[in-house]
Amino acid sequence: MESVLARRSAGISELKKNPSSLIEQSEGEPIAILNHNRPTAYLIPAKTYELMLEQIEDYQLGLIVKERQHEKTSAVEVSLDEL
Repeated sequence: MESVLARRSAGISELKKNPSSLIEQSEGEPIAILNHNRPTAYLIPAKTYELMLEQIEDYQLGLIVKERQHEKTSAVEVSLDEL
């Protein structure tokens, strides 16, 4: 059996009946959409999705910083006035 990675779940028929109600009830949390008691999709509110994308972007920027740390020794120091 597959894991359901959400605290709330709903069947596809429930999603078809009233998707807005499901989103409101979720309070920003993801909802697992089940088909024959197996997760087939996850429904998340737009604000939650936007926050997730921001976190992913921050993580990716962090990886770039780590990757480029060795370049610091060859960097040229510049003051803000010079820019």
